Amino acid sequence: MTGNDCSLPDAVRAESARSSARTLRLGAMHCAWRFSALGLLLGAVTAAAQAQSWPAKPVRIIVPSTPGGTVDTLTRVLSNRMTESLGQPIVIDNRAGSAGITGTELAARAPADGYTLLMAWGSHVINPGLHGKLPYDTLRDFAPITQVAVQPLMIMVHPSLPAKTLKEFIAFARARPGRINYSTAGSGSGGHLAGELFAVQAGFKWTHIPYKGIQPAMADAIGGHVDASVGTMISGLPHVRAGKLRALAVTSLQRSGGAPEIATVAESGLPGFEVYTSYYLLAPAGTARPVIDRMHGEAVKALAHPEVRERLARDGAEGIGNTPEQLQAHLVAEIARWTRVIQQAGVRAD
Repeated sequence: MTGNDCSLPDAVRAESARSSARTLRLGAMHCAWRFSALGLLLGAVTAAAQAQSWPAKPVRIIVPSTPGGTVDTLTRVLSNRMTESLGQPIVIDNRAGSAGITGTELAARAPADGYTLLMAWGSHVINPGLHGKLPYDTLRDFAPITQVAVQPLMIMVHPSLPAKTLKEFIAFARARPGRINYSTAGSGSGGHLAGELFAVQAGFKWTHIPYKGIQPAMADAIGGHVDASVGTMISGLPHVRAGKLRALAVTSLQRSGGAPEIATVAESGLPGFEVYTSYYLLAPAGTARPVIDRMHGEAVKALAHPEVRERLARDGAEGIGNTPEQLQAHLVAEIARWTRVIQQAGVRAD
C-alpha cells in the first residue's frame, strides 16, 4: 500500500471520513459551549453592572388607582422613605380604571429595565377569576418583589342611616331587599368581593355601585348618594373620625389596633368572616434579578423604619416584606382562593 488515500479500501476511507466529521462536530459543539458559557457570563456581568448603576434616573411606580386612594397613600408612605436610600426620586404615576386593569396592563408592557414598577392591590388576585380574559397574564407578565402590607376592610354607612351596629344594619337590609346600595373602589375590588360575601353570609341582598377609585366612592357615601361603602381603613378612618361616616365593622378576625373601638364582622354575628386586602410591589417580567433584589431590600428596609411602621399601624395596616419567592407562592394561592369564592358566591363583574 502507498500513502495515496485512493489506494485505501472503501471501508477504511468511509470510517476515516466519519471520524473527521465527528471531530468537526465535537469541535463545533465545544466552540458553541464556550460561546454559550461566555454569553451567560457576560449576561451575569451585565446584570450585576446594571444593578450597581441602578437607579441612574427616577423610578416610576404605577399605581392603578386614583390619587389619594388607599394604594396611592401606601405607595407614597413607602416611596418617601425609599427615595432617600435609592438616591433617586420615585415618581408616582396614577392610572385608575377597571379595578386596576388599566394601570396593570401599562406596567406589564413597560420595559423590563427596573425603571417602571407596579404597586398592585387586592384586585390583582381577584381579576383573574372575575374576568374571562385579561390583557396580561397576572403571573407570567410580572416579576414579584415583595408583599408590602395587608389591611382589613371596613363596612361604613352614612350617619343618617338608623342602624348603629352591624346586627341592626343586617336587619335593616333584610327588610329592604335590593334597596340598600353600597359603593366600592370598583368592580372586582376587595371591597366589592367583601361586600358580596358579607351579604351572602348575612342573608340579604344589596346593590353594588362601583366607582373608579375609593375616593369618589367615599365622597358619594359621605354625600348620602349611596347608603354604605366598603373600603380600606386607610381611606375610611379619617371620615369616620370626622363623623362623616359611621363604621359598623372591620373584616379582620381580631379588632384592628388602629381602631380597636370598631367591632369585627366575625363578632357581630358572622363567625369566621375574614377578608384582607394586600398590596404587592411588582416589576415587568424579565427585570434583572439583581435589580429585583435591590428593590426588595430597599422596600423591606423602608417597612422596618419606625415612622413607616407607626403610620401603617395607625391606618390599621401591617407591613409584610416577604421574599419574591414567597410573594409568588402567595399570588398563586390567592388567585385560586378568590376564583373559588367568585364561583361559589356567583359574583359577576359589573
